[in-house]
Amino acid sequence: VNIEILDKILDMRRYLSLMESNFPAELGNAYRAMENQGNPWGMNQNDRADWAKDLNVEVVDPGAAFNHEYLYWVGCAGSFDDKNKKVTQAMAKLLKRAGIDVAILGPSEVCTGDSARRSGNEYLFQMLATPNVEMLNGMGVKKIITQCPHCFNTLKNEYPELGGNYEVVHHTQLIQELLNTGKLKIEGGEFKGKKITFHDPCYLGRGNGEYEAPRQLIQALDAELVEMKRCKTNGLCCGAGGAQMFKEAEKGNKEVNVERTEDALEVKPSVIATGCPFCNTMMTDGVKHFEQEHTIAVKDIAELIADAVDL
Repeated sequence: VNIEILDKILDMRRYLSLMESNFPAELGNAYRAMENQGNPWGMNQNDRADWAKDLNVEVVDPGAAFNHEYLYWVGCAGSFDDKNKKVTQAMAKLLKRAGIDVAILGPSEVCTGDSARRSGNEYLFQMLATPNVEMLNGMGVKKIITQCPHCFNTLKNEYPELGGNYEVVHHTQLIQELLNTGKLKIEGGEFKGKKITFHDPCYLGRGNGEYEAPRQLIQALDAELVEMKRCKTNGLCCGAGGAQMFKEAEKGNKEVNVERTEDALEVKPSVIATGCPFCNTMMTDGVKHFEQEHTIAVKDIAELIADAVDL
């Protein structure tokens, strides 16, 4: 009946967060970290580009004009989380192999504010987003690559209301384009015939309508794509969206990532493929919950393609 229920929930969260300061204590830690360190984990901003050591990735000065085709917006998880750093490194290698003119902001990149806005802290979102827009506009950035659907959605759909209009592409979309144009070629057959299931990230699939790019990449590996019973428009969240990543699940409820992992285990895959750092973490934890980590791998699409491209 066309009721935008998410907007109603977000408004209620804003009231609780801003008017009553009524939000989970764990989120208070994430808020303070975003405000003081520029990322919800509270990591040192100077370490943001540590993943790029020995990869010859250019870090640009935000005070200078941006003279590259793409800005690679790595995101907080891709910069600081050890498992997701591997995704970032795989993507950087793919971009270099394809000859893409790209650079990163490194220590100057600050959280987009997605988790703050989704949990109702609109004030903190504005505090993070406004300087980001001013920086990107000041540099003259036109095209942005993201690997996090939360960053993708925020930069693409929410920064325009603050004056930030960019051409934003998710890394699965760009990799698909690079394969289609021959700039990347699948060389290895490591995944040929293997069963791979894809978990749709909420903000890539239902949020922005992209279902095909990641699936076409899996098929390009000569793998057998097996769909979960809940997929595409009927997909199930991994349990980390809406700032749930930074708090424990409510007591008495079955954890969402455990339920989602059950969906995946039903189709007996060799690999659970993801396209989001939050999903990657939650599905990894789900596989460990069922003690299947030695038989089922959880990998980002970029990692799968990097493994199959002769880098």
